[in-house]
Amino acid sequence: MKNIYRTILLTLVSISAFGQSSEIKKADKFFVQRAYVDAAAAYEDVSDKNQEVLQNLGDAYFYTNQMSNATEVYRLLFLRHEANVSPEYHFRYANALMGTGEYEQANEYMSNYKGTDVDFSEFEKQLDTTVPHVYTTNQIMNNSASADFGISYFGDRVAFASTRNQERPIYPWNKRPTLDLYSASISEEGELNDIVLFSDVINTDEHESSATFSQDGQTVYFDRTNEKRVKDTSGLRVAHISIFKSEMVDGAWSEPEKLPFSSEEYSVEHPSLSKDGTKLYFASDMPGSMGSFDIYVVDVNEDGTFGSPENLGAGVNTSQREQFPFISEEDVLYFASDGHQGFGNLDIFRSEDTFSESQNLGSSVNSGNDDFAFVIREGESRGFFASNRRGSDNLYTFTREDYQPPVVDFEDRETNLETGRQQLRDVGNIYFDFDKATIKPESEATLDRVVAIMNKYPTLEIEIGSHADARGSDQYNMGLSERRAAATLEYLVENGISRDRLTSKGYGESMPLNDCTAPTGCTAAQYAQNRRSEFTIMN
Repeated sequence: MKNIYRTILLTLVSISAFGQSSEIKKADKFFVQRAYVDAAAAYEDVSDKNQEVLQNLGDAYFYTNQMSNATEVYRLLFLRHEANVSPEYHFRYANALMGTGEYEQANEYMSNYKGTDVDFSEFEKQLDTTVPHVYTTNQIMNNSASADFGISYFGDRVAFASTRNQERPIYPWNKRPTLDLYSASISEEGELNDIVLFSDVINTDEHESSATFSQDGQTVYFDRTNEKRVKDTSGLRVAHISIFKSEMVDGAWSEPEKLPFSSEEYSVEHPSLSKDGTKLYFASDMPGSMGSFDIYVVDVNEDGTFGSPENLGAGVNTSQREQFPFISEEDVLYFASDGHQGFGNLDIFRSEDTFSESQNLGSSVNSGNDDFAFVIREGESRGFFASNRRGSDNLYTFTREDYQPPVVDFEDRETNLETGRQQLRDVGNIYFDFDKATIKPESEATLDRVVAIMNKYPTLEIEIGSHADARGSDQYNMGLSERRAAATLEYLVENGISRDRLTSKGYGESMPLNDCTAPTGCTAAQYAQNRRSEFTIMN
């Protein structure tokens, strides 16, 4: 009888295991095909989710901008398998957390990924004092039925990409039709009017998007997905993206031609033409890129040929993703990145002159979700961008004003400051072990209090004065006290206080707090009282 029950149990276990394996294989098939909507549904049906299932399920939600779901799955992944999770999941989880507004927890995982402390609140605080402009934004249309993005100026009209053509094939990634290019007029209220498809010469059953036009409107560059699928590093057949060019001939667009630096082996996308038509900016993952996508520029010669693409370098590009470049008529480059520090996922940045550094546009335009495809008429301080902050890609219009730092009444400012000074005076000293310059664990609470006060009152400056007891030579004690002062300063710097607000000085044994000025004859407690760092307010 026992054998019968054992046989039945083994049979049931085998059937369950077979069913589980079948469910995972079905979900895996959707996942490798990048059919992420179907993959997520299939992985959810798996009853016993192992590490790989959790990773893929989290990614399927992440890639379809379902950040709340992605956060919950990644949280479970780290709870069960943190020791075995690869670094890119720290990066992805941090971005998912920022997409749901959980910045404090995102700091932890982004710090783990970058190997250095990341403090979002400090970043936001500093950025709010340095951004050159503040933006007022408004969604163009409350349209959840389609995804719209990649808007550009087209004479007195605009061009944009959309999934609204229901006659196109369904794209498995997001279960929407493939993208087409449209043109439209914009009303004073920001509505798209007179929406017209570009000709079938431009639009096909493949994706078309990201159009950019010459000043006379006679030439267009745009994205199109390659018809040919090639194997990627995982063995999956994928279609990369190429840039095409078409010209207006006798009132009609000519048959588009693929640009010579496009390829079947990698993507070249998101073109933006300079005002004079001599330079074309674009994004690519071509060999030699610094990250998953970089921003490049190529010369457009007078005879219609092209130079060699040049990477814009580390001032713009990172080890992550830079896409959607736009070069304004004033030669300011705007682009989207998730590699530079930002508010989460893709943020919009600007760079100019030699493109040696980039600046986040700030919280008045960027969100915790993807913000991208920014275009502007600098002289009018008006433009457009795209964002999926409300669930799907939508177009937004903006107006821009110069940022004016708030004017603070002098008397009120002196009163914020005096409060901060008094709080610092109440902090007290920190102390060191004999012959040591190492910050003791019990001193960290005091130092953290100093950090908090200096963050709250960002104009306060202090001197760190450090001291030694009377044992040892004058010269040795002076050096020891200088090391103690330096260690104290570095703790504050490592916790976010700007170095230019701090000075440090060693005083050796010259300023004891008691009468213990001899190398012998004092108690251990008396000596210990003199081994200290003190904080002196300098403004």
